[in-house]
Amino acid sequence: MNRALERPKAITIETHSIGWIPTKDRHGKAWHQGPLWFLGNLELFTIAIGFIGPGMGLSLGWSILAGVSGLLFGTVFMAAHATQGPVIGLPQMIQTRAQLGYRGVSITLIAAMLGQIGAIIAVLVLLSQGLAGTFGWDPKIVAFLAAMTGAILAIFGHNLIHRVFQILLYISTPFYIILTVAILAGGIPAADSAVPGTFVLAAFLTQFGAGAAWTISYAPFVSDYSRYLPSNTKSGKLMFWVALGASGSAVWLMAVGSWLASMLGATDAFVGVQLAGNTVFPGLGSLLTLLSVFALIGVIALNIYSGHLSLLTAIDSIRSIKPNRKTRVLVCAVFAAVVLLISLLITPSAVAVVSIILTVILYLLVPWTAFNLTDYFFVRKGHYKIADLLTPNGIYGSWNWRGLFSYGLGLAVEVPFVVLPGLFTGFFAENLGGADIAFIFGLLVSSLAYWLLHRGKDYNIGRTITPEDEARDSTLMSISNEGSDANTR
Repeated sequence: MNRALERPKAITIETHSIGWIPTKDRHGKAWHQGPLWFLGNLELFTIAIGFIGPGMGLSLGWSILAGVSGLLFGTVFMAAHATQGPVIGLPQMIQTRAQLGYRGVSITLIAAMLGQIGAIIAVLVLLSQGLAGTFGWDPKIVAFLAAMTGAILAIFGHNLIHRVFQILLYISTPFYIILTVAILAGGIPAADSAVPGTFVLAAFLTQFGAGAAWTISYAPFVSDYSRYLPSNTKSGKLMFWVALGASGSAVWLMAVGSWLASMLGATDAFVGVQLAGNTVFPGLGSLLTLLSVFALIGVIALNIYSGHLSLLTAIDSIRSIKPNRKTRVLVCAVFAAVVLLISLLITPSAVAVVSIILTVILYLLVPWTAFNLTDYFFVRKGHYKIADLLTPNGIYGSWNWRGLFSYGLGLAVEVPFVVLPGLFTGFFAENLGGADIAFIFGLLVSSLAYWLLHRGKDYNIGRTITPEDEARDSTLMSISNEGSDANTR
């Protein structure tokens, strides 16, 4: 491979948008996905996930077991989606046109965009309020700088995001290791108010569900960052690095979060990390807090980047467009401005509302990940006509009733298990003590329904057919026809 393709310049604005990535622009290695997703979870939001079990009375050991099990469960789905990127070379949600149709995909695009917007708002609120309480910084200025920095990273796009994440990973990891070693060595004494906890089934299931949801929530855009890899990238190797990156840091910091909640009684990630770190040596807690800020800005960039791809895909599903660099700058800037404005209007008491919104989005996306992977691995076996995913007149049609029915059925079976605090609790969820395991039924039913509705149908086209393949075949056909005409004459 050309060395220039292997190490592209990271300071240029990405030229590709929602279109297919040509072979000449493919670059990178499977292991490059590891640092990206490792740093993506090396931040305070991941620590906060570990607070859930202890906050419901679950002991430290059971909290860690539940959280780790959930994270590993969700990572399987996330890593499986990553393998679609090199093969198909398109953003994740465009590939969904094969299951729902060219226009039918707009239904899940709305859920994906709302999820990305909600995630950015939640991070901005966490950052602005956390740094205001920790260092006394102006929350409005913090939110503005975080949103604009994330937008700039998203505008430059894929290569710069990967490069920045690698650098931040190397800087941040040693300090989190110091904190963890201090915890394991008993260098941070437990608080007098620490409550040991016990086994609570509802708390265990809720902690498991939160862990699974955390990694599954990356599914709608994980292949956005693997689509530049060469098409011959080994799927097993790619899954390994994505899973190692995403679950490695998530399992680590979620366990730290459970310890902070159980042994120090922490209820706020910023405060808990700062208190524990400064106990090891003065300034460590503050440094970890600041390093986590950069990681959270990276999370903002990831969601703006994929959010703008989702928005452009939604527009393209209604009316075909050909985005360029100006479009990228404009859409990313507007996207960032909108979420910044909303975050500034949210009060501390409204953070719970953001959490509920994110939970609803998870309910909407879980059936999608189920039928999408079922289609890729079991129905079409990774074989697609790329050009037909980019036109409403292709073989995938405008609306696919089988995919839409599978999606709707998956949503319906979740309802009895839904838990939205203060708003709605499903019948079966009440009998489980308020445990939220709706996503499990959404996954099972949606995938099974999709497989049954497509059983016996031959969708295997033999291999993935790219636009380059079609252009080459067209040229060969033209040459063949010219030769036939000459022989006739």
